[in-house]
Amino acid sequence: MPDNENEPTIVLVHGAFAESASWNGVVERLSARGLTSVAVANPLRDLAGDADYVRDVIASLARPVVLAGHSYGGQVITQAAAGNPYVQALVFVSAFAPQTGESALELSGRFPGSTLGAAVVARALTTGGAELSISVEAFARQFAADADPAVAALMAVTQRPVAERALTAGLTGEPAWSTLPSWFIWGDADRNIPAQALRFMAERAKGRELREIPGAGHALTVSQPAAVTETILAAVAGS
Repeated sequence: MPDNENEPTIVLVHGAFAESASWNGVVERLSARGLTSVAVANPLRDLAGDADYVRDVIASLARPVVLAGHSYGGQVITQAAAGNPYVQALVFVSAFAPQTGESALELSGRFPGSTLGAAVVARALTTGGAELSISVEAFARQFAADADPAVAALMAVTQRPVAERALTAGLTGEPAWSTLPSWFIWGDADRNIPAQALRFMAERAKGRELREIPGAGHALTVSQPAAVTETILAAVAGS
């Protein structure tokens, strides 16, 4: 833990089709700046349960937190941070920032441009419903087009599937971005969540900083870790 009890820990929440190691480049850069971070293993099973798990992680730290979410992770942090006294600021990285009742699936389809539907494969679950993953053949093109090809190939086979019900669940309660300062960063070549949708959510939330990176795809934590780290550092300084 940091020596300064007032210095926040950075809690990093991955989204669908990724896993906690997708934050590695960001973790390394934060560590070089003397900041402690925790990359949460997001269960990706259902929104309420995922948010509860992130709240448990935050509670276990018992110290100030800057909470960052990528993709569906933005949906999770928006619910997990609401009314949470430990959370000082939010960072949305190519991420959903829903209003009450809005789901990730609804927001991604509100504006044209996503090609995710054609790249997804479903697996039936014995507990009911299905979980979704991106086909290995389509993964690099769909999710990590601007990442190193070897890294994208590895990500394709280590991706964490997401339960369909997690993406169709609407946000419950007040969105945390309505009361907490927030920072946004995304790429204009995102094939999962259209840049127009990401821009809309960032502007609606009245983010302190809105940064769009030309040519960047969805896996921003992997392809643009320096820029993502800069945004997190801005949130730490501004919180």
